[in-house]
Amino acid sequence: MKFKHTSVLLHETINELKPKNDGLYVDATFGGGGHAKYLLSKLDRGTLIGFDQDQYAIDSAKLNFANLLASKTGPQLKLVHDNFSHLNVNLVKLGYQDGIDGIYYDLGVSSPQFDQAERGFSYRFDARLDMRMDQRQSLDAYQLVNETSQKDLANILYKYGNEKFSRQIAHKIIESRQKKPIETTFELVEIIKEAIPAYVRRSGGHPAKKTFQALRVAVNHELEVLNESLKEAIDLLKPGGRISVITFQSDEDRIVKSIFKKYSEVEVPRGMPMIPDTLKARMRLVNRKPIVASDEELKNNNRSHSAKLRVAEKL
Repeated sequence: MKFKHTSVLLHETINELKPKNDGLYVDATFGGGGHAKYLLSKLDRGTLIGFDQDQYAIDSAKLNFANLLASKTGPQLKLVHDNFSHLNVNLVKLGYQDGIDGIYYDLGVSSPQFDQAERGFSYRFDARLDMRMDQRQSLDAYQLVNETSQKDLANILYKYGNEKFSRQIAHKIIESRQKKPIETTFELVEIIKEAIPAYVRRSGGHPAKKTFQALRVAVNHELEVLNESLKEAIDLLKPGGRISVITFQSDEDRIVKSIFKKYSEVEVPRGMPMIPDTLKARMRLVNRKPIVASDEELKNNNRSHSAKLRVAEKL
């Protein structure tokens, strides 16, 4: 079982964590394990806890990292099949309640999730509408498309996909599902094409791209769980510990930037002679501007074009 996925900003993400030989680290989005492999090469006897809500990613990791998982010496790897919004409860279960030295996130959908037609993530393959990263959850894209009101559908497409024809697409979806349920990705693609003016379809990218992105984000509650997880991660960091986050969408980056800013700044009431400890900043921004891919990486990995890396350190 191969999980083929080229890691973006590989060295920058891990090197900015300043890994310690015996540190405790968390990979919040294990995926194909590219970042994990590089981090583990930096540890002599430290531990990495890898989280992924996708069973396929966990099963692949068990095969690809079998020797390391079975080893009793050297760096240790432990895998957790869960969403990264449940960091603390899982770390406690594993016996780690004294904080972590670093954590990193590589957000977005992994290449295998797009490439596996049956997962229903891609408008390039015909499959049942699904888009669940965690196959254990009940809500999928089929339910969202066939059971959500026109107003809420339009809001989802606009909010999570920045789709300017969100109302027209939502109207066409409602119109179509009144005749029969919308079951497959290709059925939805045709509906989207009908809703978008012809002159728009002739230019730009695939007409279904923004709608599919919006539905995926909504199905997996991506922005909500990111917001929760980042706050929990900051609480878990030891003083001097660092957090690295790679985003691929403006909404994701806005959340990361906002939380990092909130935790790294202090609003001091006017006239206060000294700043009490309770008002001191909890984080320090390691990079004011996001780190982006080098020219060489941009040539070799198309996915890196929209990637932004932000790093912060616990004080």
